[in-house]
Amino acid sequence: MKTAIKYIELKSGFGHSGPAWIGLVSFSKSGRTIYFDGKAFQSLDGNGISSNFYDLENGDEYWISGAKKDQTDRHQFGSGKIQIEDRIVEEYLTFVNKKKLDLKRFEPCTVDQLVPIKRIHEYENQVIENDSMINENIRFKKPTELTEKELDYFIQYYEANSIEGTYLKGRLFSRK
Repeated sequence: MKTAIKYIELKSGFGHSGPAWIGLVSFSKSGRTIYFDGKAFQSLDGNGISSNFYDLENGDEYWISGAKKDQTDRHQFGSGKIQIEDRIVEEYLTFVNKKKLDLKRFEPCTVDQLVPIKRIHEYENQVIENDSMINENIRFKKPTELTEKELDYFIQYYEANSIEGTYLKGRLFSRK
């Protein structure tokens, strides 16, 4: 499995000062999924506002990029210490051409090294219950062609199948 040192910052609910890590990420065979700290991330394909990836399981948005040699990973208006995975500190110091880790800006940490391929595979391939209201006749109707009863049903359906009011980004296309 291919790996790389990346900068990861949680954006959901934090803006530019969310928790941040520099760590060793793993990539899926296709390279579309990134694994870090027991989580799986997929690209927002340019649909994020201040983020470029989302957590597949809970929808939280993250900024993930390559670590920068000049150590300006955090946004210019951001603040807070960056957690750095303890197993890559020496490799990171070599990368940024430093002798010692600046403990005012960085804090070594331990992360979950488990790559949750099986769990994520099961999550992405879960069987969605067949709903009798959704059939071929209604599936391709425009909203203006739906009855009031059908509109009420879909509003309730999407409210029940959302995470904290936000639709899962990975299923956005299928929901359209």
